[in-house]
Amino acid sequence: MIIIGEKINGTRKDVATAIHDRDAGFIRKLAETQADGGCAYLDANAGTAPEREPDDMMWLVDNIQQVCELPICLDSANAAALEAGLSVAKKLPILNSVSGEQARIDNVLPLALKHKTHLILLALDDNGIPDSVAGRMKIIHKLVKLSMDGGLEAEQLYIDPLVTAISTDQGNAMLTFDTIKAIKTELPNVHVTGGASNISFGMPLRPLINRYFMAMAIQ
Repeated sequence: MIIIGEKINGTRKDVATAIHDRDAGFIRKLAETQADGGCAYLDANAGTAPEREPDDMMWLVDNIQQVCELPICLDSANAAALEAGLSVAKKLPILNSVSGEQARIDNVLPLALKHKTHLILLALDDNGIPDSVAGRMKIIHKLVKLSMDGGLEAEQLYIDPLVTAISTDQGNAMLTFDTIKAIKTELPNVHVTGGASNISFGMPLRPLINRYFMAMAIQ
């Protein structure tokens, strides 16, 4: 199992404050804690201010690399921010992410193909997140084909079936499990990834729910 640490995310209030204040110590501590916890990659998300995001991404990546040798998962829908992160990354990163949304196909996918990075593919498109396995797999197959036709190998692709909260629909867990099963059956050489903690959003006892969900997802 490949663990991507998700704590360095500018949509979190404490991380956003650290980025704004250039609190390098806070970011470096988060990187060290996640590395010590067994992560294989560290996600770097610089937040939601497009005009600052490229500079913020470079600052984040630099500070992570000051204390950690793990490769980075560059997390943004902003192609300029991803390009900025790529310019300072010391190891080949994962780009997070390309979806079936045409803007991401047009702007983010070419970066992955140009730099031959690993790439996360999301099972959603301009119509939103499909509510069926078949709908999600249709998008996934399209994105895998585009990626491999562009020169990436199946082993470089990480498919996110999109974990959604059981607080809004208890069927969301089974939909995720069934989509994972379909991915592994139809695309056996790709990886599967996902925001596992999304499953418990809005619920009590979140760590317990997350643990049970992960155990079932791995089976």
